[in-house]
Amino acid sequence: MAYTTINKSSDHFNTKLYTGNGTAIGSGGQAITGVGFQPDWTWIKNRSADQNHSLTDSVRGVTKTIRSDVTTAETTDSEGQTAFGSDGFTVGSEAKINGNGNNIVAWNWKAGTTGSGTTTGAGTGKAYSYSVNTTAGFSIVKYLGNGTVNHTIPHHLGVAPKMIITKNLDNAVTWIVGHDSITWSNILFLDTTAAQSDDSNAFNDVAPTSTVWNLGSGNGTNSNNVNYVSYCFAEKTGYSKFGSYIGNGNDGNGTFVYTGFKPEFVLVKRYNNTEEWPITDATRDKAVSPNFARLKADNSTAESTNITWARIDKFSNGFRLGGNDTVSNGSGDSYIYMAFGQSLVGSNNVPCTAR
Repeated sequence: MAYTTINKSSDHFNTKLYTGNGTAIGSGGQAITGVGFQPDWTWIKNRSADQNHSLTDSVRGVTKTIRSDVTTAETTDSEGQTAFGSDGFTVGSEAKINGNGNNIVAWNWKAGTTGSGTTTGAGTGKAYSYSVNTTAGFSIVKYLGNGTVNHTIPHHLGVAPKMIITKNLDNAVTWIVGHDSITWSNILFLDTTAAQSDDSNAFNDVAPTSTVWNLGSGNGTNSNNVNYVSYCFAEKTGYSKFGSYIGNGNDGNGTFVYTGFKPEFVLVKRYNNTEEWPITDATRDKAVSPNFARLKADNSTAESTNITWARIDKFSNGFRLGGNDTVSNGSGDSYIYMAFGQSLVGSNNVPCTAR
């Protein structure tokens, strides 16, 4: 059983379901409450309709939107999100986040400690700003690229991140994902189904350290005077895990993945071949019967339900893949994952409430 310094995972990550009402900002918008904290990164998807994902954060500014399923540059949505509140956020009439009568999900992460500085390593130092939650192992970093190999960016986590998701904000360029399980010589693309690619231009084939991560000169992470945002994740025992597994293709007894906690959110990706990025969370599992409700980070389609490959069973210490589809459990296929949840035993050996 895992012990953790995080006795209540919902203080740092929480999933919120709500129904859109289409109310415009001029009429006050719709205030979404019940998150449990003031979010610093919100990832929203309309479950009922074919709409882009919408990602906003407190470092770039709440009205600034990027979309995980397309390469589009950052936009300012006048009817998108308008505020982060102490217990949630406010949305305007934009259909992708507040379509009238639509079921919508928002995944929320807390950072909170802010700062700014100048980047390090080779080439001209550039401005960067950040928000970090060292307790939960999460930071948001916005920085200017300098186009020079060995440009290094401080992440402020205090330990080396296991996963970094980066988007070029100024141009229509694919999302770059680095993950410890595929080494930092390889990358994945959040907005596509592509398999891993050997590419030194992204992370310069160098693993992150406890203070910085390293960049090549590619336009996905480090073009000169281009703005980027990165979401950086370090593992925290009993709360988060960023690992890999091999699918077994067994519909009745799929691969079990040990995390040391009961997952509330799981994102997976087959990396040895093409495949989508399915997302599951325990909150939507409870709202849909049977628990086969999945969205895809790289796809704008509405939520899929009642399909075998979508089942990811969650246990007190990990998750088990259902079905035999290559989306999540292809026989002999290799997958990465990111997971957040709650250990049943807290930092003082006090049992936590199982979810």
